[in-house]
Parts: sequence; structure tokens; C-alpha cells
Amino acid sequence: MPISPPGQYKYNNIEYVLYFLNALVRQFHQPTSRHGDFPILPLFRLAGDSSFRVPLSHMNPVVKINSGSLYGIDAKEVHIEVGTSGGNLPHFDIVGLGDKAIDEARERVKSAIRQAGFQLSAMKIVVNLTPAYIQKQGTQFDLGIALGLLASQGDIPSPESSLLYIGELSLNGDIQRITGALPFVLLAKKLKLKGIVFPYDNLPEVASVTGIALYPVKHLKEVIQGFTTAQLPLPFSPVPFEPVLVVSEGTNFADIHGQEIAKRALEIAAAGGHNILLSGVPGAGKTLMARSFVSIMPPLTEEEALELTQIYSVASALGEDGGLVRTRPFRSPHHTTSLVGLIGGGSKPKPGEISLAHRGVLFLDEFAEFPRIMLESLRQPLEDGHVSIARASGSIRYPSRFTLIAAVNPCPCGYKGSRKRQCSCSPQIAEKYQKRLSGPILDRIDLHVHVQEVEIEKLAIHRTQSQEDSKTIQARVIEARKRQLKRLRETGTHTNAELTSKQVKILCTLSDAAQAILLQATERMNLSTRVYFKMIKVAQTIADLEGAESIQPSHISEALSYRPS
Repeated sequence: MPISPPGQYKYNNIEYVLYFLNALVRQFHQPTSRHGDFPILPLFRLAGDSSFRVPLSHMNPVVKINSGSLYGIDAKEVHIEVGTSGGNLPHFDIVGLGDKAIDEARERVKSAIRQAGFQLSAMKIVVNLTPAYIQKQGTQFDLGIALGLLASQGDIPSPESSLLYIGELSLNGDIQRITGALPFVLLAKKLKLKGIVFPYDNLPEVASVTGIALYPVKHLKEVIQGFTTAQLPLPFSPVPFEPVLVVSEGTNFADIHGQEIAKRALEIAAAGGHNILLSGVPGAGKTLMARSFVSIMPPLTEEEALELTQIYSVASALGEDGGLVRTRPFRSPHHTTSLVGLIGGGSKPKPGEISLAHRGVLFLDEFAEFPRIMLESLRQPLEDGHVSIARASGSIRYPSRFTLIAAVNPCPCGYKGSRKRQCSCSPQIAEKYQKRLSGPILDRIDLHVHVQEVEIEKLAIHRTQSQEDSKTIQARVIEARKRQLKRLRETGTHTNAELTSKQVKILCTLSDAAQAILLQATERMNLSTRVYFKMIKVAQTIADLEGAESIQPSHISEALSYRPS
């Protein structure tokens, strides 16, 4: 190894001696050693010549690690680049538009590396998260940064480039659970990587994903020992997806006495994914029917379960077990909830209630009590099936394809039209209360049902005959959904309610008599264009429940009966 200083610097005698001693230190250590030029540097600084630059024998190679960052419910590819070099003072920088959690990763990583039996060199360390122009957030970069540092200073071989690494490090080197593990697994699968290394505590969330090797790990040592050799450990064997439908006591249609019209409307709503408004006096059973609605919906498909789990994972709402969401959600926010809580957003955007109800039910009790701005903000999600959150840094889209069940009283006291109690509201007050719901919002609700008080005789019906239970109704709903999926397989939609007006014209066939009835009703009831097509979609769902090939007059007539006169 040459020990004479390069010619581009002019050295005096003291400088030459210092460089000579520094070169001897390097002579007895590997080129990738952690000792570098620093042992002699303080001595030279005492000599007081600030113009001296310590020559480097080499620059450590830049190590590149695959990772990712969350944007909405999806993860985008991010590369961790780690470079180390000699310098005047030890320094550790993380660049690339990271948030506060990423900035604090320095202390977590240094402590975890020490706990794994290694030491960081007294060198200049630069970690770059690329692409640098995109803002990044989260603690999932800790594991990749630690591996990159150890590889850059020669303690371990470079990590496997066909793997994606995510995980938060604790101070003792444990790999902690992160937010949004499923989107990262799906990202690795999309990028066609060999596999992904992730926290063991996130395993229940991703255990059903196939087509990608899953490597759950618990400690930094485990990663160093198992993923820095050519021979990778055996991956986790995925668990087959099994849908679950739980009908708990008190949420079964067999417990609902009377209300045959409302129960029929709810069956149509479940079969076609239609929104429904239940209006009536307090105690008529609106809330019970809404809570029982999930029990007649078809089980989640694997595709729907993965999409729903992505939302809940990003929102940190998976619960204690942290597993895949296997049942359709039922969300019932109070009317005092905030706009951000309902729609989503915030300084660091998170999904709101309408997204947490995706592929399930959003139940808004006391619908007219919600602030006007919140009700109007439901327009886009009800129409498009997603909500866009715009910020200065960009726009994020959250899915929100839910079935809305709204329950409303006819007046402030609730007893207008009651056969048992007298209303205390004046006609003007009742009319003003009903006008809290705007025309555009009511237009977006397919089924309007007035719920009457249940007669006392019907409450004792269990003594003479049994009610139809949720399982029986659900079987009809599942068959109707199968017919829809067969008809809609080329559209990318799942239910009749999702069809556009153009798709309705192509896929929904009305008999001449049914078309004539619809045209007459449109003129007589002053139906909007939106409602016109909604009536066809509701009629198509009724036809699917009956197994009919086309929409008949009886289907259109029943659909029109669910519109307010």
C-alpha cells in the first residue's frame, strides 16, 4: 500500500509525519475498516492549520436499499441510498424530504446497531431517500437505513437487491410493527421483487397475500444473519383467505317484527348496493334494521378484503389482532363528528368514516341533525365512490364505495304522522326541519322508505309464526350479486348501483311496457335525469332478485314506489 502523500497537496514536515502515521494505521486494517483518517485528525487540528485536507485512500461505495412510503392507501417505491466518507467531524444526515419521524430515525438506528453488536464509524454519513422531490413519512425506513449503514462501512455484505425492507427499530434492536404493512407487500408484488422483509407483528395483516415471498422478522440481528448471504431463509407460507360473516344476537332480521316494506327495501339495497333513507317516528325500528343490514350482505371477496384492509391499516384501525378485515364494516358516526372525521384529511391525511365504511355500511342516524356542510360533502363520494383530499403537497384519493343508510325523524319532536302520540311541532317548524336535507342529497339516495310504528299485535308474532332470518335473505342477495357480476364482468364494477348512465343504456334491458311506465312516472313526478337512471338500476336489482332476464313493468313499478311522491 503506498504511503507517500499525493502530489496535489503541498505538505510541510509536520503534515508529512501526520499523513505517514495515518497511512500506517490504514496499513494494519482492511480498506473498509471503520478507522479511516480520523485518529490523526485531532492532532493536526491542534497544529492550527485549517487549510489542510486529510487525503482519503478510498470512498466507501454507496449502498442502495429497496423500501417505500405511503401515499393514500397505496405505497410508492423509495430507494434508501447510504454513503459514508471521511470528513472533518462525524456527521449523520438524512435527506430527501422526510418528516420528523424519519429525522429521528438517526437515534433509533444508532442504538439498534449497537445492540446488534456493531459500532458506527466516526465518519460522515449521508442517507438519501430517493426520489428526493416526493415528501416521505413514517418509521418504516429504519431497517433499511441500518442495513445500509452496516453494509457501507463493511460490516455486512450488501443486502439482497431483490427484496424490499420495511420496519421500525426500537432502541434495543427489536423490529416494531408499522402502519400500512399491506400496501408495502402489494408494492413489492407489483414491482416483481422476490420478497419483502417486514416486522413479525404485521404478519396477521398480510398472511393471506400470495405471489410474493414473505419474511417476517423480530430483531435486527435476525435480518443481519438471515438476509446478508446468498441463501435466503424459507419464506412464510400464506394462509388461504376465508370470508367470515358473523350474525350476532340482536342483529338478525328474524328479530325484526313487522316492517315488511322496509325489510324488502333493505334486501334490494343489499343486493344492488343502493343507498336508502328510513324516515319515521322514534322507536319504529330504524336503528335495529340498519344494524341488521350487514347480516344480509354477501361475504367479502378476497379482493375486497385486501382493499379494505389497506384502508384500515393506513388508518391504524385494524384492532388488537391486526389481521385481515374479513367482515363488511358497519360505521355509525355521531352527528357531532367533525368534517375531517367523516370525510378524511387532516395535516397528515387519514381516511375518514366514509372510507372506513368502504364495501360496507355507513349509517347516519339523525340524518337531519348533521351540519349542512357535512351532508353536502357526501355528494362526491356517493356519486363517484371515492373522495379526493387536496393539499399543497398533492392530492390523495381514498375509496369510499359504501351503502348509505340514513335514518331521519319527520320533525324535531319526531312524532309528526304518529298514530299514537301527538306532534308538538308547528307545520312551519316541521317543514323547515325537512328542508335541512337538500334536493341534491336526496337525489343521490335510491330508496326512500317511511317506517310506520309497529302494531302491538305484531310484536307477539313469535308466538304464532317465525320471521324470515338473515341467512335466508342473504342467500337471495348472493344469487342476485352473482347475476350482476356475470353481467358486469367487463365494466370493472361490482353492483348495479355503480353503473354509469352510459352503462345502464347498454346493460339494462327494459320491456316496452316497463319503458312506458317509467316515462310516464318521470313526467308526472318531475324526476331528474339522475333519478331516472337510478330507477332503472333499482328495477334491474329487483329483476336480479327474481332471476328475470329483463326489466318488467312490475320491477319498474316497485322501484318507483320507493320514491317520495
